Amino acid sequence: MNISVVVPLFNEAESLPELHSWIQRVMKENNFTYEIIFVNDGSTDDSWKVIENLSEKDENVKGIKFRRNYGKSPALYCGFKEAKGDVVITMDADLQDSPDEIPELYKMITVDGYDLVSGYKQKRYDPLSKTIPTKLFNATARKISGVHNLHDFNCGLKAYKKEVIKNIEVYGEMHRYIPFLAKNAGFDKIGEKVVHHQARKYGTSKFGINRFFNGYLDLLTLWFLTHYGKKPMHVFGFIGSMIFFVGFIALCWLMVDKCIDLYHGVYGDLLSNHASFYIALVAMILGSQFFLAGFIGDLVSRQSPRRNDYQIEKEIGFVANEQA
Repeated sequence: MNISVVVPLFNEAESLPELHSWIQRVMKENNFTYEIIFVNDGSTDDSWKVIENLSEKDENVKGIKFRRNYGKSPALYCGFKEAKGDVVITMDADLQDSPDEIPELYKMITVDGYDLVSGYKQKRYDPLSKTIPTKLFNATARKISGVHNLHDFNCGLKAYKKEVIKNIEVYGEMHRYIPFLAKNAGFDKIGEKVVHHQARKYGTSKFGINRFFNGYLDLLTLWFLTHYGKKPMHVFGFIGSMIFFVGFIALCWLMVDKCIDLYHGVYGDLLSNHASFYIALVAMILGSQFFLAGFIGDLVSRQSPRRNDYQIEKEIGFVANEQA
């Protein structure tokens, strides 16, 4: 199979027939063998009915239905797990990504030898309230990830070698950083293609302003896990030691100052009556526990065997299901 197209979606029933027809036309014009995997992320509209109807008419259409809304990363994870194509294309279901870009993306992977190609929507139809934070976010992502040639990490239109999506794990909300994950896995030939961005035709955006805050938190998490996941004491031990050291020196100073006063016959309040005494103690406790406890919690979450356990209600079009 040449291409697997993975489409995560949430409440996009109106756009799905048009998107399917568009992808189908492009594939036939280029004689690609393909599959379209729609991942219904807990939609509350008729999206799943539309996918079932499309699957009945077109054997290339496959579907995965979540019992509830998990998010884009879990949808991509499950889509990647089932993908069989030599090249995997991801795109959003809102018709803002153009399937006409697929042949060139396929060529960049199979002929030009890229491991991953990310779309770059140079001309966007989004409001400034979305484009300005996006530019700031991408500048930060380039700096931290070391992938300097990408202008838009979060573009839904991407192409991958099959080996890439089978050797990375997309969890939480890490779909924004798949190029970073691929680079960490050893797939460092990452390219970019300017793609056409269309105005949304149906419905409204499903992403709020909180995605930018979540994006920065996820980026920091990924950076820490990349650099210190195998050696957390190198960062948290240093920070904790510094805070502990400051608290310890402050406590020693208070005790020395108290001893000097006693030596001169000055009997004032007890050390325990001064707020600075408790601040020093708290610094020592926090220095040894606070940061380390937070990071250990993140490591435990990452190593949890249920971190990618998603409740799938139905699947259609897959061979295993047909045999069952």
